[in-house]
Amino acid sequence: MSNYQNYQQPANEDSSASTQMFRAFVDEPVAQPATAPSETRRTGVITAAVIIGLVVVIGVVYLAFK
Repeated sequence: MSNYQNYQQPANEDSSASTQMFRAFVDEPVAQPATAPSETRRTGVITAAVIIGLVVVIGVVYLAFK
């Protein structure tokens, strides 16, 4: 077990540096997920195109067997 009551900091150690680095870490802004609006729009367009394509194929098959 260590005795920290009699700890003496070395003369060349800067105790404020670690505090400054910690504060810089805490204060830095949280990065938001990179979700571009164009990607969301592109996904919606692709989904709509697939649904319309399926409806057209089902309609053609229905008319062919009618």
